[in-house]
Amino acid sequence: MRDIAVFTGNAHPELAAEICEHLGVPLLPTRTSRFANDCIEVQLQGNCRERDVFLIQPLVPPVQENLVELLFMLDAARGASAGRITVVLPHYAYARSDKKDAPRISIGGRLVADLLQTAGAHRILAMTLHSPQVHGFFSVPVDHLHALRELAQHFRGYDLSNSVVVSPDLGNAKEAAAFARMLGIEVAAGAKQRYADDKVVISTVIGDVAGRDVIILDDEIAKGSTVFELLERLRERNVRSIRVACTHGLFAARAVERLSEEKDVEEIVCTNTVPVPYAGRTGKLTVLSVAPALAEAMRRIHNGESVSALFA
Repeated sequence: MRDIAVFTGNAHPELAAEICEHLGVPLLPTRTSRFANDCIEVQLQGNCRERDVFLIQPLVPPVQENLVELLFMLDAARGASAGRITVVLPHYAYARSDKKDAPRISIGGRLVADLLQTAGAHRILAMTLHSPQVHGFFSVPVDHLHALRELAQHFRGYDLSNSVVVSPDLGNAKEAAAFARMLGIEVAAGAKQRYADDKVVISTVIGDVAGRDVIILDDEIAKGSTVFELLERLRERNVRSIRVACTHGLFAARAVERLSEEKDVEEIVCTNTVPVPYAGRTGKLTVLSVAPALAEAMRRIHNGESVSALFA
């Protein structure tokens, strides 16, 4: 892998370093400076000429700051005559802005996809996009990974004879069903309506959950409004135990602490697609690494091998 060059911004350097460790390549330095007028400048401090360049940068808070840094990294790599530039997006925050569901609103997922391509991205490597249509916002090739294997491997360590996977809404039911098949158990789903960013109503749970050990599966948890609403419906069904799993553990507004305070929540499982500060972690939180999966996908992209074969 001599012709590979990997850089990262300030969003999640720990994940980038772990990916490079699995690849056996150095993480090349990036210098971001700020002028007196608050404008930033990015310099990639490694050779890019005719190399296969990978830029690792999840869009996490502060999202706009990290997005602009990524755009400048792309521009720098393109200006340095990179052979091919792949953006590694462990978390694409604007994927939730995927439709026009109110008058005169922007569709951020599509616009940011256009910005990345205009800045110089030749390829995107993403992890668990919020909805399938986001894939189509990009006109460059997209390799869309998921973390279901990592999550399933973790839950196989438990007795699953009385377990059921529950999706908070029907939109995530397909992914929940795939996860349930991996574990060899049944699936159920909540009937959810969202009225605002932090206001959701789940009218009922479709499926047999009474007296069962429940694994709630969602793509991301921010404030946790959906999960807390689902917990109420599950308690009405007298479930035996509850575990919560997601790919992107954003945990805004003390969500992980508040979930940990719920006595019937036995465990919260997420991956390290986004940085989870150690100060906010609790004894109920388990963080799984997706660095091996991302590293293997990057190796396959570099060598021209099939990425979809990872999930065969």
